[in-house]
Amino acid sequence: MEGPVPHLEQAASAACTMATNFLAPVKTERQIYENSMLEDDPNANSVVPTSFEDRTVPRWGPNHKGAQELANLYSTGKRTQECICVGICITLMMVNFLFIMVRLRLENLSAIAIAAICGIVTADFGSGLVHWAADTWGSIELPILGKNFLRPFREHHIDPTSITRHDFIETNGDNFMVTIPFLCKLTWDFLSLPETEVQQRFLWTCYWFLLAIFVAMTNQIHKWSHTYFGLPGWVVWLQDHRIILPRRHHRVHHVAPHETYFCITTGWLNWPLEKLCFWAILEAVIEKLTGFKPRADDMKWAQKRS
Repeated sequence: MEGPVPHLEQAASAACTMATNFLAPVKTERQIYENSMLEDDPNANSVVPTSFEDRTVPRWGPNHKGAQELANLYSTGKRTQECICVGICITLMMVNFLFIMVRLRLENLSAIAIAAICGIVTADFGSGLVHWAADTWGSIELPILGKNFLRPFREHHIDPTSITRHDFIETNGDNFMVTIPFLCKLTWDFLSLPETEVQQRFLWTCYWFLLAIFVAMTNQIHKWSHTYFGLPGWVVWLQDHRIILPRRHHRVHHVAPHETYFCITTGWLNWPLEKLCFWAILEAVIEKLTGFKPRADDMKWAQKRS
């Protein structure tokens, strides 16, 4: 009867070891400390210096030459586009919200809650996909896309706290723009379809509307994840309960070379996608097919230190 016990103990020990390895954090505290900017010390660059250059030239922050060049590329035309998109998006949100509230029924609340969760998960994955693509590929020199849409991603890696100095328009303009086509379609359906068909599509409408809301708010949530001082209590509560992207969780992405934890709405999908090597596999396939190196442009800007 005593024979199987040692084997069971060995099996249990092996299982514990496997679980520990599988559940291990993707970045250690030391990696975070040595390879990312301290959020509460954006200018002193007090991370452990490894060379004379590290001690004399800013590795990150608003004094970094590359960050200053990128910040200066923010144009009046871009600002105008963002203002227009925010205005249109907020108007469409209000219109669709009223259409939905008129048709809201108590018996639909549980289904709407499920639609909300699906919307959050979809938004989280979408934020990761867009974030990964913009971080990893393309360059500032690309026509239209480069200076207007890739520039903020390049700036953010070498001056992560710059987003905390952006106002509501600059922070959210592009995300609000993305949702406009979906909100226009919902408005058109409410105005043009027979009421019976509107009712039949109501749960899908709620899903798309809530998805649009979460997508629109993603960069504001992202901004909060970099704001270490003066956040409203309700935002901190949402972060602490993992309802929106927590600050400590997002720091993993900002460990150079910024190759993981791209989802920035809630961050729920970061760990499983990392364990599946989802982004690494995509990058390997694209590099094999095109020959382009991931994050080459991002690294180029990071090296412009003086």
